[in-house]
Amino acid sequence: SQVSFEEESQNPPAVGHWKPLMPSKGDKEEPETGCQDAGGVDEPQSTEQLNVSRLRSSSVEIREKGSEFLKDELHKAQKELKLKDKECERLSKVREQLEQELEELTASLFEEAHKMVREANTKQAAAEKQLREARGKIDMLQAEVTALKTLVITSTPSSPNRELHPQLQSPSKAGFRKGHGRNKSTSSAMVSAASQNVAPEPVSRECKEVDSILFAEFQAWKESPTLDKSCSFLDRIYREDVGPCLDFTKQELSELVRVAVEQNTLTIEPVASQTVPEGKVAAEECGGPKKCALSGLPRTCKHRIMLGDSGNYYYISPSCRARITAVCNFFTYIRYIQQGLVRQDVELMYWEVMRLRREMSLAKLGFYPSEM
Repeated sequence: SQVSFEEESQNPPAVGHWKPLMPSKGDKEEPETGCQDAGGVDEPQSTEQLNVSRLRSSSVEIREKGSEFLKDELHKAQKELKLKDKECERLSKVREQLEQELEELTASLFEEAHKMVREANTKQAAAEKQLREARGKIDMLQAEVTALKTLVITSTPSSPNRELHPQLQSPSKAGFRKGHGRNKSTSSAMVSAASQNVAPEPVSRECKEVDSILFAEFQAWKESPTLDKSCSFLDRIYREDVGPCLDFTKQELSELVRVAVEQNTLTIEPVASQTVPEGKVAAEECGGPKKCALSGLPRTCKHRIMLGDSGNYYYISPSCRARITAVCNFFTYIRYIQQGLVRQDVELMYWEVMRLRREMSLAKLGFYPSEM
């Protein structure tokens, strides 16, 4: 041991080149060229390699931090997208609910309007009936008053009227005439009044029974409602009601009217609603206030029709107007069913269709309300 210590003391430590502990990638290890002094040529080169190694490590660290930041931002964006998707779903549900409520409200309003129109028509018919009865009674009373005035005027002290003074008549005639007599006009008025005041017989209640074939055809059409007349439901109505109801003497004009009714482009207006210049009347209007354009017969025409936007007017009689109106009412109702605006039981809708068919049948036979 003493020998080794002496050998070490005789050999002084060599001062050589300083190397980094962890060489960076790409750096080539150079072989040692021997021991050099502390101020040798390799010292700047080792410092430069150390700086490059530090730069590379800092760039790797920056890259890792940048990737972590981007991942955080991506995660935040995904969360925001999820929240927006949930908000869109909520808004779409709210919109669907509002649309459904609007549709139900529209259907209920249509049903209420239809009911109000029917009630108004019933009340109007009853009021018109009462008005006719009141006018009849007024005419009867006026006739009685006129007759009594005539009797009173013709009775004077010098020549008394024996109708007003039955005691002046002979006993045979007085016994034959019970009570005080009236002239022929008064008695006839009283007889007519008595006949009008007779209590009418009770009207029997209307009975209804569903026809199985017609109801089956209507149910099949109700499953997928359409305006195509090739289906059995509309084909039957076209053959039995619509076709005969719109079959007028003027065949060409009748076909144009039928097409306009089907396309919902026909307009009916009172004659006095608009004043057409006299120069255009002869060129644009067919028929006239005293001649029906559809039947060609001399009739008092209170309405006229226009087909689409043609601007041509055609005068029509009350009977023709009733027939066209009945068909238009039928098409309006089935269009409402097709659009889903009628929310009723199938049987109620069926009976409404049957009522509209009955109106078409009466109109094509010549029956129509007096107000037309």
